[in-house]
Amino acid sequence: MRRDSTDYIVVHCSATPPDRYVDAKEINHWHIQRGFSEIGYHYVIRRDGTTEIGRQSDQVGAHAQGYNDRSIAICLVGGIDKHGKAEANYTPEQAEMLRLLVDGLNIRYPAAEVLGHCDLPGVAKACPCFDVRRWFAGHLQIG
Repeated sequence: MRRDSTDYIVVHCSATPPDRYVDAKEINHWHIQRGFSEIGYHYVIRRDGTTEIGRQSDQVGAHAQGYNDRSIAICLVGGIDKHGKAEANYTPEQAEMLRLLVDGLNIRYPAAEVLGHCDLPGVAKACPCFDVRRWFAGHLQIG
């Protein structure tokens, strides 16, 4: 199903420790196991900065209940430490690619608000484990 509007660019994390190799194929497998038709995110940024396409950018995602039909989802691989605690443990390569991707999407969707999954109403997760609004404004470094 095609998305009619893009009001949000939502940054997520895979909630995996930094030493675990995860890619879009594995996340796709997880999401199918949860009953999704395919991966819920539009983009996945791996630990080495490689950006993979999940869902096509004009498709409705499956990543933030109540917002899927008007948002784009980016997933950063990582987000928890080896004990399962929330941690913004992203690499410099991921930080660089996130900036490039978000800046490009912001040109395509200039009215879209850039935020973290945890910034959406009713979300009780720390995902993506950093203040995306402050990062987007240039007031916070990650990686």
